[in-house]
Amino acid sequence: MSPEVIGFSFIIIGVLLILGKTLRVFTPFLQKAFVPSSILAGLIGLLLGPEVLGQLGVELFDTGGLFPESMLNVWEELPGLLISVIFASLFIGKTMPHVKKIWEVAGPQVTFSHFISWGQYVLGAILAITILVPIFNLHPAVGALLEISFVGGHGTAAGLSGTFSSVGFEEGMDLAVGLATVGVLSGVLIGMTLINWGARKGKTEILSSPDDISEEQRKGMIANEEQDEAPAGHKTTRSEFIETLTVHFAYIGIAIGIGYLILEGLILIEEAFWIENIEIFTHLPLFPLAMIGAILVQFYLNKFKQNVLDPGVVKSIQGFALDLLIASAIATLSLAVIAEYWAPFLIMAVTAVSWTVFCFIFIAPRIMPDYWFERGIGDFGQAMGMSAAGILLINLVDPESKTTAKEGFSYKQLMLDLIVGGGLVTAASIPLFNAFGPVPALIVAAIVMTGWLLLGLLYFGRKKQSS
Repeated sequence: MSPEVIGFSFIIIGVLLILGKTLRVFTPFLQKAFVPSSILAGLIGLLLGPEVLGQLGVELFDTGGLFPESMLNVWEELPGLLISVIFASLFIGKTMPHVKKIWEVAGPQVTFSHFISWGQYVLGAILAITILVPIFNLHPAVGALLEISFVGGHGTAAGLSGTFSSVGFEEGMDLAVGLATVGVLSGVLIGMTLINWGARKGKTEILSSPDDISEEQRKGMIANEEQDEAPAGHKTTRSEFIETLTVHFAYIGIAIGIGYLILEGLILIEEAFWIENIEIFTHLPLFPLAMIGAILVQFYLNKFKQNVLDPGVVKSIQGFALDLLIASAIATLSLAVIAEYWAPFLIMAVTAVSWTVFCFIFIAPRIMPDYWFERGIGDFGQAMGMSAAGILLINLVDPESKTTAKEGFSYKQLMLDLIVGGGLVTAASIPLFNAFGPVPALIVAAIVMTGWLLLGLLYFGRKKQSS
């Protein structure tokens, strides 16, 4: 594959992202639905590619559609590369708060998010045991798809493509990305419906009416007078010697490199000492260990007082990688796989969405000691597929951060993403389901889920009653 093809593939992805943004700005329905531009870009790419336009007989290239096979091959590889950038960026450039402070501010949200996540494992395993494996003859690892797709999102779903293939569940990646797309779209749409319901029923404590949401928020734009105040980051190095963006990108690369070394070490240990017929680390992807690498890099920088990283710049790099990942993953989605497995796909989608809505309406008010709607709506958005969707929904109900919802959401990530939502458990779930089957997974997940529920009800719930 030539460098020209790789470069041109990035250019076309950029064009698709601009088309998605333009479509959103000039379409009131998409503004009201708060559909991310990256999803629109991916859908445009999907429509113009071999899966839709090619099936209608338009064949500009041999693959059908408007894109050559070599370009599609580049796009298919991007998610597996970019997911490590995204997860390494989670802990780079951040001051690690004390665990006690995290728990005081974000404890209820940590508990609630873990309950949703482990509940998706429980429901996924039940579906695998009762319907998906015996009736539709799917791979046992299908039980992990709900948590991978909804709490994990596009990045995790696409980033696990190699793991799906290594256990013989190739169709799992397309099903996971499709479910993630359903999750994000329904999450934002249902989230807006819940916000309208909450504001009118007096459930929200800050937002008094849905009409309070500004036009700039709906369009995803920043007003001219506020653009200079946008937190795009600060320069930490002199450009004549090395550009600030270069330094940040380099440290993210070092974090990924450390994660790679850790993974290779774990594989060697497994090959030397582990049971011969069970492979866990061999199928483990790189991106959760990139988070470990990022923590080690940040610890080093803090230890030697190297203040060269800025959270705003890191966030921009992470957002850039996420936009490219979502657009490329959806644009290369195999609709044929989803069409073949449309019934199990629909069953999993309805189950995951229903579970998450149930948790928000009935569990969140009983766990959150204060501002249950503002806190819970962010966790709801993330559990439907995107952390960005969670932040978006919090910003809509609490635009001036008068509650602890946004702060708690940020702290919660430190105690969530390392475990589920793309963390070590999520990444290991496919190998574990493959090695031991869905029944042991169901037992373990049910125990953990129950533990989180009891903690929320008996500890944080009692705090709410006492206050």
